[in-house]
Amino acid sequence: MSRQIPPATPEINRLRAAAALIPIIEAGLAASRFSAERAELMASFCEWTTQKPYDDPEAIRLAERVRHGLQRMRLPLDEAR
Repeated sequence: MSRQIPPATPEINRLRAAAALIPIIEAGLAASRFSAERAELMASFCEWTTQKPYDDPEAIRLAERVRHGLQRMRLPLDEAR
């Protein structure tokens, strides 16, 4: 049986985009393709998506994934400045 995809809401869509953006930012910083300013702007979007409290379990899971990715990215972002 296939897994049900939760309904798309604006919040879920933003969190999904932020979760997908984290590895892109990390790769861009590692390869020096992004300036520190550009990476900071992208990371600020990701951080913004996690600021609202969520009730939906899928949104909570995605927000935690984004938060962990931002924590992981903090050192490379600081070094890029």
